[in-house]
Amino acid sequence: MSGHSKWAQIKRQKGVADARRGQLFTKLIREITVAARYGADPESNTRLRLAMQRARESNMPMENMNKAIKRGAGGEEGSTLAEMTYEGYGPGGVAILLQALTDNRNRTVSDVRNTFVRGGGNLGASGCVSWLFEPKGVISIEVDSASTEDLALQAIDAGAEDVKIEGKNVEVYTRPEDLETVRKALEGKASILAAEVSMMPKTTQMLDEKNATQLLKLLDKLEELDDVQKVYTNADFPSEVLEQYQMEG
Repeated sequence: MSGHSKWAQIKRQKGVADARRGQLFTKLIREITVAARYGADPESNTRLRLAMQRARESNMPMENMNKAIKRGAGGEEGSTLAEMTYEGYGPGGVAILLQALTDNRNRTVSDVRNTFVRGGGNLGASGCVSWLFEPKGVISIEVDSASTEDLALQAIDAGAEDVKIEGKNVEVYTRPEDLETVRKALEGKASILAAEVSMMPKTTQMLDEKNATQLLKLLDKLEELDDVQKVYTNADFPSEVLEQYQMEG
């Protein structure tokens, strides 16, 4: 598994701590609220269904989800939140793509720009790096007794485009529109840790130890911003840097 995939895996594990702090809950509630603008029924609203699924994976109470859906569908808080995309460069010149939900664009762009600068990067113009990414469905699985090879074949048969295996960890990649179909086909056959639409880099760029360490710190700072929902990069990380990062997390 590449350093990029390993980074994404570690990031999910660190998300458990975020949930305990309440930070992740706040971001998930925002996503559910905005998703509910397009319909309060998760069966007919794929974005809402995925947002609720992520919330359940983080052990969010159903009451919190229902309140967020009501706000969004009722045009209350959801109407004040704008969806924004920011693009820039990190240490070593790697691409960084941010997705944000904000009720104050000036505050958010200022926070993002300052965080980039302090972390050794810079905020770029719209379109400067987005062409390096494409939307993909990503299903992260932990396999116990099942054969990873058999699971990979089942995923491909269900419509997956690619499967990456490292030990008991499996990542399945699909077209965004096939994510739910493939997820349902694998449900019950293994432990599904996460299933979401992600912006995947078309190619990755390997960093040296110094730039990789600096970039990881910058990505963490960007993710800690209240308005930032998701952070993506095309960086590939040396394994020793990720091991140290995981220990610190």
